[in-house]
Amino acid sequence: MKVTFLGTGTSQGIPIIGSDHPVCLSKNPKDKRLRVSVLIEWDSYAYVIDCGPDFRQQMLANNVKRIDGILFTHEHADHTMGLDDIRPFFFRQGDIPIYAHQRVITSLKKRFDYIFASENRYPGAPAVTENVINPNTSINLNGLEVIPISVLHNRLQVFGFRFNKFAYLTDVKSITEEEKTKLQNLEVLVVNALRIEPHHSHFNLEEALAFINELKPKKAYLTHISHLLGFHEEVEKELPKHVHLAFDNLKISI
Repeated sequence: MKVTFLGTGTSQGIPIIGSDHPVCLSKNPKDKRLRVSVLIEWDSYAYVIDCGPDFRQQMLANNVKRIDGILFTHEHADHTMGLDDIRPFFFRQGDIPIYAHQRVITSLKKRFDYIFASENRYPGAPAVTENVINPNTSINLNGLEVIPISVLHNRLQVFGFRFNKFAYLTDVKSITEEEKTKLQNLEVLVVNALRIEPHHSHFNLEEALAFINELKPKKAYLTHISHLLGFHEEVEKELPKHVHLAFDNLKISI
């Protein structure tokens, strides 16, 4: 299984428009972060988790020619607003499967009503196949069992996903003990670490590291990072040996 970090930034990305913060002015490519998303590939299959406003740019940067579906963590704009840019995939492949909580699908239908229209469709609009995720039911993706992990983003329910020994969690602030049991014996855990200071709806660095220490994956990567976490190279030096800052276009194998 190969995982490509398409984007590792928070909702505004880094650099933030008009910001003079030192991290936003950094020349290091690892300090430039598109909105958070990953591409997961195995055998001949390719699935994307989240489809934010940088989706087109991410697909071009990684020369992605086909996707077999999109899994959505939740409905916030930085995770969904690139849905219209599935058009090239739709034109080549037909309807694109999407997987999400029913609440998220309802939200997408409001924002992208033309994509979901059953009548009088605009000729250039893409189309999707809806698949509702239930919290305690695994998803079968071409024979691979994917386990949804339910977490809270402040008070909003968000899905993470476990693919075999790999798990991806973003926008986490809290998680129940029951859901943690689904995250045992991981090779790789990806989890959000927004900044140094506490935040009302995201793990900060201290909380993310404590979560990693509790679950004890062999390796962990931090994502959904803001400029307030600091410079990539400086933060990376202070992390435990098995924990790393993810960066855009990083590829790992599991």
